[in-house]
Amino acid sequence: MASKGKIGIIGSGLIGRGWAMLFAASGYEVCLYDILPEQVSGALDNIKMRLQDLQKAGLLRGSLTADEQFGLISGCSDFNAACQGALHVQECVPEDLELKKKIFSQLDAVADDNMVLSSSTSCILPSKIFSGLKHVKQCIVAHPVNPPYYVPLVELIPHPETEQSIMDRTRALMKEIGQSPVSLKKEVDGFALNRIQYAIIAESWRLIQDGVMSPEDVDTVMSAGLGRRYAFMGPLEVMHLNAEGMKSYIERYGETMQRVLSTFGPIPDFSGPALEQVDTAMTSRTPSTPEALTERRRWRDARLTGLARLQSDMDSSE
Repeated sequence: MASKGKIGIIGSGLIGRGWAMLFAASGYEVCLYDILPEQVSGALDNIKMRLQDLQKAGLLRGSLTADEQFGLISGCSDFNAACQGALHVQECVPEDLELKKKIFSQLDAVADDNMVLSSSTSCILPSKIFSGLKHVKQCIVAHPVNPPYYVPLVELIPHPETEQSIMDRTRALMKEIGQSPVSLKKEVDGFALNRIQYAIIAESWRLIQDGVMSPEDVDTVMSAGLGRRYAFMGPLEVMHLNAEGMKSYIERYGETMQRVLSTFGPIPDFSGPALEQVDTAMTSRTPSTPEALTERRRWRDARLTGLARLQSDMDSSE
């Protein structure tokens, strides 16, 4: 089967496996690298099982069968072989700056002038990873949301020296494989998703810490309230639709927002009695054991897939 080109994946953990499945679903040949052969073989076994399960459930992405997609994925423990001839290399190693710098130093040594060198980092600034590399203009962060197979957002963050053509090319590739890319015009600590997410987490924590609400009810505010709206539109469009347009919303609620925001407390330290309360509430629903967490993640992924299907059906009917 002819592929669209080769993609190198560095790191065979959950994110690396997710990327491999996404690229294979769109017809790309994928080489999945990890330092130990047994880690690679374990990842391939897991990918094969997941693809078959998705096909049985009618949830497999792309037009190829599970066997055809798996046939496009190979594994290796030879770094140079994983990258040789790749159009795009996606790094997926743990969030350790020195480790990522080491990986990109190796990539810099084997890259040609056409290869996109991309990191999956969720929080490390591109300038800390890529600065000083010979191919820095070809480097970019493409941060997926876990699990990337079910949640399509990808944040694209440039190094100050990244060429615009690399941003454009990576954005086009993400769209091609069915993801929803957003482009940051410059790097900022936490990128976009985590900056917004941390603001929500901080106020959720303060409401618990200050004795206003239980952890369970805080989660319900999102799952039964805000989250339902945010599944289809962002906070700015919600504002626009909840009045006679954005300016009308600000006229009505601008002062209220400023008043409430001024009452927000300091950044929580996420420790002490509040941590014990939140941990107790969460473990009462899902014990912190590998088996229980895996089962709850399956539950989550099934609902994310169902939501994605609903959104696709609704988009196609517009």
